[in-house]
Amino acid sequence: MQSDFIKQLAALLGEHQLFTDPAVCRTYGYDNSTLQGQPIAVALPESHQQVVSIVAACRAHGVSLIARGQATGTTGATVPVDEHTLMLSMQRMDSIIEINRDNRLMVVQPGVTNQAVQDAAAEQGFFWPPDPTSASVCTIGGNLAYNSAGPRAVKYGTPRENTLALKAVTGAGETLHTGVRTSKGVVGYDLTRLLIGSEGTLAIITEATLKLTPLQPAKRTLRAIYRDVHSAACAVSNIMAQAVTPCALEFMDANAINMVRNDAPASLPRDAGALLMIEVDGIESQLDELVSRIVEAASVEGSLDIQQARSQQEVTALWETRKALSPALRRVAPKKINEDVVVPVSRMPDLVDQLAILSEKHAIQIVNFGHAGNGNLHVNLLYDPEIPGQKQRAEACLEDVFATVLDMQGTISGEHGIGLVKRDWVGKELDQTSLNLMHAIKQQFDPDGILNPGKTLPDANTLTNQPQ
Repeated sequence: MQSDFIKQLAALLGEHQLFTDPAVCRTYGYDNSTLQGQPIAVALPESHQQVVSIVAACRAHGVSLIARGQATGTTGATVPVDEHTLMLSMQRMDSIIEINRDNRLMVVQPGVTNQAVQDAAAEQGFFWPPDPTSASVCTIGGNLAYNSAGPRAVKYGTPRENTLALKAVTGAGETLHTGVRTSKGVVGYDLTRLLIGSEGTLAIITEATLKLTPLQPAKRTLRAIYRDVHSAACAVSNIMAQAVTPCALEFMDANAINMVRNDAPASLPRDAGALLMIEVDGIESQLDELVSRIVEAASVEGSLDIQQARSQQEVTALWETRKALSPALRRVAPKKINEDVVVPVSRMPDLVDQLAILSEKHAIQIVNFGHAGNGNLHVNLLYDPEIPGQKQRAEACLEDVFATVLDMQGTISGEHGIGLVKRDWVGKELDQTSLNLMHAIKQQFDPDGILNPGKTLPDANTLTNQPQ
């Protein structure tokens, strides 16, 4: 049956759009987690209709199907979980179909990179707010699949707030159009927001209409240094409680600062216990007043220094401090656990205090950074798998981290998604009624369960969570 399936795909696509060599296919069976699988083949469609035909073939032959961008995700969402999986690489569907300046929108295929969208929008005086760290290589399809946002979400929102409409193919092989091309629209259920963040388990997005935002004419960048993480977390709460919303509010704790101290072009005080990177945008004539309000709010007890970049070179130097962190972490702890939990902004001080307690309790170094303005922290548990017991302690620590976040009315994922890595914790956050409805929705969109099986939701037969 598998050979018949491959023959059908070859007839649909041609040799240049289908890879069957096991060694080549294996290079498509991973993401940015430590997980990897082996797809039976890799299809590279170039049109919506080809995706429709591929889904129909998979359904007829009982083959699972996973859509994949550049695999920058960290949760195993694009990793095959069975030996009968076709990988659908969207890399050749990378066109910008339309830029409509008058209506502030752009229509794109899923394989176009975030950076390409930003560059094209900027030529017209606009930008698309979602800007993940991997923006230079990650695809719009991947951004939508995970609802990946980045620093600017604190002011401008996530992909859900910045996507007008979608064209997609359901697991039944049916073409689906969601949303509108207008800034308002309330006809029917909001299927656009439902598909965004569903990690390809409901439908495969083949086209997206993005809502563009005008570029602000001016921007100011500040760096605030604090004695400890608690002081910085209090500053975050203070900043977010006043009238001026920064367009970026990034956080690094002392462990993160020490990781990049030697690589950062901007000098960092030896007594720095935490750091905030703050950006404010707007009209040039207003920025002095806006910045002064931010500085006032950030000047809490424990504040050591707040400085504003005076040139583009200084701006670049300040942001290089933040950008140097991820590579440094990979060098020090390539097997680290990286989670992106979220709590209400007012609970940020409590969360950082609890993380320090958990670090000591489990004897695991924790490095924290992230999008503080949303209460979204990237919690990195560093361990050496070669040292007996460290991996087990790190996993036990992670259990306590998730439990702590849920106790604070937070969520176990802000933008990294669920995939395989967090799937078994979903039942701890969602009540039974919600889970039952989600499984029913999955069944409606994907009646044969071929789209990215085993991801996002716990198995319907093993749900044990009780309503909270």
